[in-house]
Amino acid sequence: MDYKVGDIVTLKKGHPCGSHDWKILRVGADFRLECMGCGHQIMIARKLVEKNTKKLKPTE
Repeated sequence: MDYKVGDIVTLKKGHPCGSHDWKILRVGADFRLECMGCGHQIMIARKLVEKNTKKLKPTE
């Protein structure tokens, strides 16, 4: 998949707030993701994002 800043990615495992959707803020060896439910930001390895992605909604 081709990940870009601003895309919304749906992951298999949800955040404790209940949301499964994350906005991509930074792309590289690590991704910075922001939870669409509560706004919490995390850094996660690219390998984990690629493995756990269910759906990718690209920005227009």
